[in-house]
Amino acid sequence: MSPVQRHLIIHGTVQGVGYRWSMAQAAEALGVRGWVRNRRDGTVEAVFAGDAKAVEDTIAACRKGSYAARVDGIEARDGRAEELALRGDKDRFAVLPTV
Repeated sequence: MSPVQRHLIIHGTVQGVGYRWSMAQAAEALGVRGWVRNRRDGTVEAVFAGDAKAVEDTIAACRKGSYAARVDGIEARDGRAEELALRGDKDRFAVLPTV
């Protein structure tokens, strides 16, 4: 499959419950690059890049989240190259500080 990039905003109980860590674990296991961070409005923001199936599988894992998380909704759109370059190591998945 061809490479894709997706930009996500995740709503629900997704901060302080290990959600970013669980996203990073799923992304790394599937070979997806990008980053995840908390936002001050209580949402979590993420950018995933990689093989289309791996990215979609990572998004599916995001819908479940960590054991203590509750995902109410995910806004997803096609990402842009500058979003991936915005933060983190382009060859790995990074957990970033809150913005």
